[in-house]
Amino acid sequence: MSTPASPLSVPAVVTALRAAGCVFAEDEAELIISTAPDPASLAAMVERRVAGLPLEHVLGWAEFSGLRIAVDPGVFVPRRRTEFLVERAAALAGPGAVVVDLCCGSGALGAALAAKLGRVELHAADVEPAAVRCARRNIGAAGRVHEGDLFDPLPASLRGRVEILLANVPYVPTQDVELLPPEARIHEPRVALDGGADGLDVLRRVAAEAPRWLAPGGHLLVETSERQAARAEETVAHSGLIPRVVTSEERYATVVVATRPALPPPTGH
Repeated sequence: MSTPASPLSVPAVVTALRAAGCVFAEDEAELIISTAPDPASLAAMVERRVAGLPLEHVLGWAEFSGLRIAVDPGVFVPRRRTEFLVERAAALAGPGAVVVDLCCGSGALGAALAAKLGRVELHAADVEPAAVRCARRNIGAAGRVHEGDLFDPLPASLRGRVEILLANVPYVPTQDVELLPPEARIHEPRVALDGGADGLDVLRRVAAEAPRWLAPGGHLLVETSERQAARAEETVAHSGLIPRVVTSEERYATVVVATRPALPPPTGH
């Protein structure tokens, strides 16, 4: 006669997660068990996950671009597809690039790009105080994190100097927010998800200001959905930037890269 599984055993945790609808229950159980410092913490973590808290909020971290990014409750969880945006940015950045990470959330994008490039001048900003606190932990000495709306809190000295502008703006249309999985809809800040009636409201604001902050030849990179890509292109082009869309089928990622035209060479007299 087999003995029942211990409440803290792997099979018991897997069973509890699977019953709660976790598709990858085995993988999640392994992560939770390896992260929990003691049995009481393990029981509490399983209970939070079963109640619907995002796995990353339960663990306190998310894996992103090879880094373990701290993610506090109430902070937007970085998506693995957004690693594609970071890779595109890394391919465009020069040594010691001036980088700004707008709508930075946990600071995952800025931290990942700084880790890839080494020495950069990194500034990040978010309007959510909880996100700013989280980003400061993740970015640490690699850069400065500012609290405020989009460009408002950035030092004026950055105007016309930014070579890489990462802006992972919210792009879910307002009417579609209620269709998101409960983990996102309930546990992540609405300001990080809701992009307005057509999903492009925040992008319009970023694109309108970006030419004043970008260096000549500098690049704005934003994630969008495949169905919004054409309108996102038009939005940034309307601000005088030169857009192109790059995609990754593997990651289901769509990124608009918009470049400020380089200054024409001086004419001789």
